[in-house]
Amino acid sequence: MKKGIHPAYKTIDILMTDGSTFKTRSCFKGDRMVLEIDSKSHPFYTGRQMLVDTAGRVDRFKKRMEKTKAVRDAKGQSK
Repeated sequence: MKKGIHPAYKTIDILMTDGSTFKTRSCFKGDRMVLEIDSKSHPFYTGRQMLVDTAGRVDRFKKRMEKTKAVRDAKGQSK
């Protein structure tokens, strides 16, 4: 193998959504990976729907669309 072209492969801690941790090896840049969704909280594995906070993604999208529409209307190019 060529030297200096491969990412660092090191031991990191994984923090699951329920608070449990385990160690694994990875090329992840940090020393600790915090999971937002895992097999203990994902609806596919649990069989129930769980609310995942998307931090207002839909609201931000709607605001961007309104702003774009306002710019188009100002230019006279409404769709």
